[in-house]
Amino acid sequence: MTSQPTTALQSSLHLDAEALYGAMLQGVRRLIHSPDTVLVGVWSGGAWLAERLARDLGLSQPHGVISSALHRDDFGSRGMASTKDATHLPFEVDGRHIVLIDDVLYTGRTTRAVINELFDFGRPASVTLAVLVDRGGRQLPIEPAFSAARITLPEDQRVSLARADDGRFQFHFERV
Repeated sequence: MTSQPTTALQSSLHLDAEALYGAMLQGVRRLIHSPDTVLVGVWSGGAWLAERLARDLGLSQPHGVISSALHRDDFGSRGMASTKDATHLPFEVDGRHIVLIDDVLYTGRTTRAVINELFDFGRPASVTLAVLVDRGGRQLPIEPAFSAARITLPEDQRVSLARADDGRFQFHFERV
């Protein structure tokens, strides 16, 4: 269910984050099958997306924010980055349909970590993944139910979502 074809990286690759957000809004709307469905955004870009999606979709349920920090497989080398990225789920997880929102899906390791964190709070009825950008390169068998775009980047390049003061989204590319 991808709305964009795979794109090879060129130095002039430009992703319009606002246009992709519009596609994501429509894709997530199709993933909400019951009134008890909630959005949970992965800290930080996914949390920004979930907040705006919940507002733009007019959802009555509050959205949640989830951190991968405590369940990362590289926790020993990374440690705790900050305390402001703590998980906040203002609803019961047990039996709830959850749409997990993230900005960029790469190896799948962050998704695995946040699913582990989610299950620390209860057993959801279902977890569905929606991402703004799927950059491939999976190391785990994790695939989104929806991605607004698929791109291919070299392993040494990173793409991240930024949010301006007015709430608009844009992408940043950097070498790592």
